[in-house]
Amino acid sequence: MIVISNFEVTKGYKVWKKAFESNEAMRQKNNVKVLAYGHEKGNESNVYTVVEMNSIEDKKLKEPNMIESRENAGVNHASLKITSLAE
Repeated sequence: MIVISNFEVTKGYKVWKKAFESNEAMRQKNNVKVLAYGHEKGNESNVYTVVEMNSIEDKKLKEPNMIESRENAGVNHASLKITSLAE
């Protein structure tokens, strides 16, 4: 399944990107493959990720360590939108 996430970051794109890239081992452990990520052109606070995973539960959205990691990276949880694509 392919999942697109969109959210705002409050600490800047570079802070978020560093934290995101540092979580690669966790993604590999959970069979999450990153297809793309980046920010909206002209707006570094509006970030998108596109990942492939077995199920939406693999996103581990509610694990305390992942919530803390996203908060430390400046993710505004209130802005988070997740879309699962269907063929």
